[in-house]
Amino acid sequence: MSAAKNKLNHLAIIMDGNGRWAKKRHKPRAFGHREGMNNVQRITLAANKLGIKVLTLYAFSTENWARPKEEVAYLMNLPVRFFDKFMPTLQENNVKVNIMGYLDDLPKKTYDVVQRAMAETRDNTGLILNFAFNYGSRKEITTAVREIATLVSNGGLESDDITENTISEHLMTASFGEYQDPDLLIRTSGEMRISNFLLWQIAYSELAFSEKAWPDFNENDLKKFVENYQNRHRRFGKVDESDS
Repeated sequence: MSAAKNKLNHLAIIMDGNGRWAKKRHKPRAFGHREGMNNVQRITLAANKLGIKVLTLYAFSTENWARPKEEVAYLMNLPVRFFDKFMPTLQENNVKVNIMGYLDDLPKKTYDVVQRAMAETRDNTGLILNFAFNYGSRKEITTAVREIATLVSNGGLESDDITENTISEHLMTASFGEYQDPDLLIRTSGEMRISNFLLWQIAYSELAFSEKAWPDFNENDLKKFVENYQNRHRRFGKVDESDS
């Protein structure tokens, strides 16, 4: 009897390679970011059709502020362009938008548009499109530790009662409940590193890497990675009798 397929509820993607994709075509990096933005819609709709509950996309890291000012300015404007262009489609497909990260540090125009996108889709019940924007996992964990330390110092929690669940409950993915940890993490463009993304949450996630740059990563690629995941043998640190 064949083993049951793994259910993919939460998919996380490091959308890498926009700039290099543009450079190969003798275009400015902004051209690659624009095409990457367009691909977000395609992959979101494909993930929705596949029954994925949460799609987390690494859009802008806390380290990306060190990029050239012109590029950062362009990236800060991308959410405005994205939601202006694709909000009707997201609404039609019952997609709920969530943005996690240090949003208070964003330019006002960017902050306003992401808040509006979350508000307008709050009651949608389909796939959660979760952008990690101005996000860094080490900073996220540090913030969680500070919150827990404050609880302890105020007498709201005993230090001996701190568990892994306590930490998870103070991370930015806590609102996803049983789906807060990705089942599968994909990184595009051939790079094989995590880049400070969901370090706590991916402790037991399956990892996959695509040689394609993000703008070239298409619906068929996604389907193949999902099918590969569904047939993987997940142990979560346990010993399988068939391996002994």
